[in-house]
Amino acid sequence: MARRASGWTAAEVDLSGAADIDEVADLLRDVDQDAEVSLLFVESDDVYLAIMRLDEGEDLRIFGSDSAFAEESRLGALLVGDIKAPALEIDDVVEPAARVAGSSGDDDDDNDPVVDPDADPVGDADLLADLGISAHRLLAICSHEGMLPADVTTKVCQVIGCGNEVEELREA
Repeated sequence: MARRASGWTAAEVDLSGAADIDEVADLLRDVDQDAEVSLLFVESDDVYLAIMRLDEGEDLRIFGSDSAFAEESRLGALLVGDIKAPALEIDDVVEPAARVAGSSGDDDDDNDPVVDPDADPVGDADLLADLGISAHRLLAICSHEGMLPADVTTKVCQVIGCGNEVEELREA
Protein backbone atom coordinates (compact mmCIF):
# COMPACT_ATOMS: atom_id res chain seq x y z
CA MET A 1 0.00 0.00 0.00
CA ALA A 2 1.28 3.44 -0.89
CA ARG A 3 -0.35 6.71 0.17
CA ARG A 4 0.01 10.02 -1.58
CA ALA A 5 -2.01 13.16 -1.04
CA SER A 6 -4.44 11.82 -3.67
CA GLY A 7 -5.10 8.60 -1.73
CA TRP A 8 -3.99 4.99 -1.43
CA THR A 9 -2.82 2.63 -4.16
CA ALA A 10 -2.19 -1.08 -3.84
CA ALA A 11 0.33 -3.31 -5.57
CA GLU A 12 1.60 -6.83 -5.12
CA VAL A 13 5.29 -7.19 -4.31
CA ASP A 14 7.34 -10.33 -5.03
CA LEU A 15 9.79 -10.97 -2.20
CA SER A 16 11.15 -14.29 -3.51
CA GLY A 17 14.43 -12.79 -4.74
CA ALA A 18 15.10 -10.54 -1.77
CA ALA A 19 18.36 -11.38 -0.01
CA ASP A 20 18.03 -9.01 2.95
CA ILE A 21 15.72 -6.51 4.59
CA ASP A 22 17.29 -3.64 2.65
CA GLU A 23 16.24 -5.28 -0.62
CA VAL A 24 12.71 -5.70 0.72
CA ALA A 25 12.67 -1.99 1.61
CA ASP A 26 13.89 -1.17 -1.91
CA LEU A 27 11.04 -3.23 -3.40
CA LEU A 28 8.62 -1.31 -1.22
CA ARG A 29 10.13 2.00 -2.34
CA ASP A 30 9.77 0.92 -5.99
CA VAL A 31 5.98 0.64 -5.66
CA ASP A 32 5.72 4.44 -5.46
CA GLN A 33 8.88 6.46 -4.88
CA ASP A 34 6.88 9.59 -4.07
CA ALA A 35 4.61 7.97 -1.48
CA GLU A 36 4.18 9.73 1.85
CA VAL A 37 3.61 6.36 3.55
CA SER A 38 4.35 2.90 2.16
CA LEU A 39 3.11 -0.22 3.91
CA LEU A 40 3.87 -3.84 3.15
CA PHE A 41 1.67 -6.57 4.62
CA VAL A 42 3.24 -10.03 4.44
CA GLU A 43 0.89 -12.89 5.25
CA SER A 44 2.49 -16.32 5.65
CA ASP A 45 1.02 -19.80 6.10
CA ASP A 46 -2.27 -18.45 7.49
CA VAL A 47 -0.34 -18.00 10.75
CA TYR A 48 2.11 -15.10 10.58
CA LEU A 49 1.84 -11.44 9.64
CA ALA A 50 4.62 -8.93 9.19
CA ILE A 51 4.02 -5.25 8.50
CA MET A 52 6.71 -2.94 7.16
CA ARG A 53 6.41 0.82 6.98
CA LEU A 54 8.42 3.48 5.20
CA ASP A 55 7.70 7.18 5.61
CA GLU A 56 8.72 9.10 2.48
CA GLY A 57 10.96 6.18 1.56
CA GLU A 58 12.97 6.32 4.80
CA ASP A 59 12.91 5.16 8.41
CA LEU A 60 11.99 1.48 8.03
CA ARG A 61 9.77 0.17 10.83
CA ILE A 62 8.70 -3.46 11.18
CA PHE A 63 6.14 -5.37 13.22
CA GLY A 64 5.79 -9.16 13.36
CA SER A 65 2.79 -10.94 14.84
CA ASP A 66 4.96 -13.72 16.27
CA SER A 67 8.70 -14.17 16.66
CA ALA A 68 8.26 -17.84 15.66
CA PHE A 69 7.90 -16.61 12.06
CA ALA A 70 11.67 -16.07 11.99
CA GLU A 71 12.24 -19.69 12.92
CA GLU A 72 9.63 -21.15 10.58
CA SER A 73 10.74 -19.80 7.20
CA ARG A 74 13.42 -18.02 5.22
CA LEU A 75 10.98 -15.15 4.63
CA GLY A 76 10.26 -14.87 8.34
CA ALA A 77 13.96 -14.82 9.15
CA LEU A 78 14.47 -12.15 6.50
CA LEU A 79 11.66 -9.91 7.78
CA VAL A 80 11.70 -10.31 11.56
CA GLY A 81 14.81 -12.37 12.36
CA ASP A 82 16.93 -9.37 13.34
CA ILE A 83 14.31 -7.71 15.53
CA LYS A 84 15.50 -7.79 19.11
CA ALA A 85 12.99 -5.52 20.83
CA PRO A 86 9.68 -7.22 21.56
CA ALA A 87 6.41 -5.50 20.89
CA LEU A 88 4.18 -4.82 23.87
CA GLU A 89 3.29 -7.96 25.76
CA ILE A 90 0.06 -9.61 24.63
CA ASP A 91 -0.97 -9.70 28.30
CA ASP A 92 -0.90 -5.89 28.27
CA VAL A 93 -3.70 -5.72 25.70
CA VAL A 94 -6.64 -4.50 27.74
CA GLU A 95 -8.79 -2.52 25.32
CA PRO A 96 -12.52 -3.27 25.31
CA ALA A 97 -13.60 -5.68 22.59
CA ALA A 98 -15.71 -3.08 20.79
CA ARG A 99 -12.67 -0.82 20.29
CA VAL A 100 -10.56 -3.79 19.21
CA ALA A 101 -13.11 -5.19 16.76
CA GLY A 102 -13.63 -2.01 14.81
CA SER A 103 -14.58 1.59 15.06
CA SER A 104 -18.31 0.95 15.47
CA GLY A 105 -18.22 -2.11 17.71
CA ASP A 106 -21.12 -3.65 15.77
CA ASP A 107 -19.35 -6.92 14.93
CA ASP A 108 -21.19 -9.58 16.95
CA ASP A 109 -18.49 -12.20 16.42
CA ASP A 110 -15.79 -9.87 17.76
CA ASN A 111 -17.28 -9.22 21.18
CA ASP A 112 -15.09 -11.49 23.28
CA PRO A 113 -11.57 -11.71 21.90
CA VAL A 114 -9.47 -14.57 23.13
CA VAL A 115 -5.75 -13.85 23.35
CA ASP A 116 -3.31 -16.46 22.01
CA PRO A 117 -0.96 -17.00 24.97
CA ASP A 118 1.74 -18.50 22.74
CA ALA A 119 2.08 -15.50 20.42
CA ASP A 120 5.24 -13.47 20.84
CA PRO A 121 4.83 -10.28 18.78
CA VAL A 122 8.03 -8.43 17.91
CA GLY A 123 9.04 -5.06 16.58
CA ASP A 124 7.25 -1.75 16.44
CA ALA A 125 3.59 -2.40 17.30
CA ASP A 126 3.04 1.37 17.26
CA LEU A 127 3.93 1.76 13.56
CA LEU A 128 0.31 2.45 12.55
CA ALA A 129 -0.70 4.66 15.50
CA ASP A 130 -0.84 7.88 13.47
CA LEU A 131 -3.09 6.07 10.95
CA GLY A 132 -5.64 5.06 13.61
CA ILE A 133 -4.34 1.69 14.85
CA SER A 134 -2.69 1.96 18.28
CA ALA A 135 -0.16 -0.63 19.40
CA HIS A 136 -2.68 -2.15 21.78
CA ARG A 137 -5.32 -2.32 19.08
CA LEU A 138 -2.94 -3.92 16.56
CA LEU A 139 -1.87 -6.53 19.10
CA ALA A 140 -5.46 -7.25 20.06
CA ILE A 141 -6.53 -7.67 16.44
CA CYS A 142 -3.57 -9.97 15.75
CA SER A 143 -4.23 -12.09 18.81
CA HIS A 144 -8.01 -12.38 18.39
CA GLU A 145 -8.98 -16.05 18.16
CA GLY A 146 -9.79 -17.11 14.62
CA MET A 147 -8.17 -14.11 12.94
CA LEU A 148 -5.99 -15.15 10.02
CA PRO A 149 -3.26 -12.79 8.80
CA ALA A 150 -5.45 -11.91 5.79
CA ASP A 151 -8.26 -10.97 8.19
CA VAL A 152 -5.92 -8.76 10.20
CA THR A 153 -4.69 -7.05 7.02
CA THR A 154 -8.28 -6.47 5.88
CA LYS A 155 -9.37 -5.04 9.24
CA VAL A 156 -6.31 -2.79 9.54
CA CYS A 157 -6.72 -1.52 5.99
CA GLN A 158 -10.41 -0.77 6.57
CA VAL A 159 -9.50 1.37 9.57
CA ILE A 160 -6.67 3.26 7.85
CA GLY A 161 -8.76 3.95 4.75
CA CYS A 162 -7.44 1.56 2.10
CA GLY A 163 -9.79 -1.39 2.52
CA ASN A 164 -11.22 -1.10 -0.99
CA GLU A 165 -7.75 -1.07 -2.55
CA VAL A 166 -6.75 -4.24 -0.69
CA GLU A 167 -9.98 -5.96 -1.70
CA GLU A 168 -9.46 -5.02 -5.35
CA LEU A 169 -5.88 -6.32 -5.22
CA ARG A 170 -7.01 -9.63 -3.71
CA GLU A 171 -9.68 -10.04 -6.40
CA ALA A 172 -7.27 -9.30 -9.27
